[in-house]
Amino acid sequence: MRRPLSYLGVNIFLALAALATLFPLAWMVSASFMTAGEASTYPPPMLPHAATLANYRLLFAEHGIVRQAGNSLFISLLATGLSLSFNLSAGYAFAKLRFKGRERVFRLLLGALVVPAQVTMMPLFLMLKEMRLVNTYVGALVPWLASVFGIYLVRQYALTIPDEILEAARMDGAGELRIFVLVVLPLLKPIVVTLAVLTFLGSWNDFMWPLIVLTDHHVQTLPVALAALSREHVQDVELMMAGAVITVLPVLLLFLLLQRYYMQGLLVGSVKG
Repeated sequence: MRRPLSYLGVNIFLALAALATLFPLAWMVSASFMTAGEASTYPPPMLPHAATLANYRLLFAEHGIVRQAGNSLFISLLATGLSLSFNLSAGYAFAKLRFKGRERVFRLLLGALVVPAQVTMMPLFLMLKEMRLVNTYVGALVPWLASVFGIYLVRQYALTIPDEILEAARMDGAGELRIFVLVVLPLLKPIVVTLAVLTFLGSWNDFMWPLIVLTDHHVQTLPVALAALSREHVQDVELMMAGAVITVLPVLLLFLLLQRYYMQGLLVGSVKG
């Protein structure tokens, strides 16, 4: 009898924790449909008195947020594709290919994990400035080309692939590129989805680097544009909530759709190798 009661208590606690977590998101969506000034009243209403799309129309029509949203989508998709290309190939090489200095290079890369990303921003910005890549999409993409964490994640997962499968493919006459594309990539599907989700979420939500490298309003990303908008409309809570919904909703839906593969890739890659 005690065990069912303990399960019930745990489920109740988890349900309350989930409600506490989801409540701010639910109110954000609700406030985005409120009329101007309605969310600033005390106590703040939970639901709009008369739902309206005026805040969204204002964002898209007058503030041109569509351009910045398109910039964020373009950079995030391109960053995800490039990151997968470099991280998957490098992670597989460190896991399954034998070359001189492999372990030393990998340990050196792991040591770079302790270096905060903010420390490298200024040298990277100066390098891109000399290359005339500041205020370009290429400059915004450079930090996402490859990551030590991504290489490590792929390597740990690739170590679980039996060597016998690769040796059998080599005996059949398959080259390394063909083995990687036709044999390894299908086996890496969970970690591919995991890395794609992490990269897309990171590049979509990134604020600091686009703020530094993208100075032109026409190439700025959505988080930077919303931050600039908030300084002009600091009292327009409903307008800011509408902008937050536009920023959060795409990545939230992406995570929910790919959650199963995402969790599988993280769990397997973290416990094996």
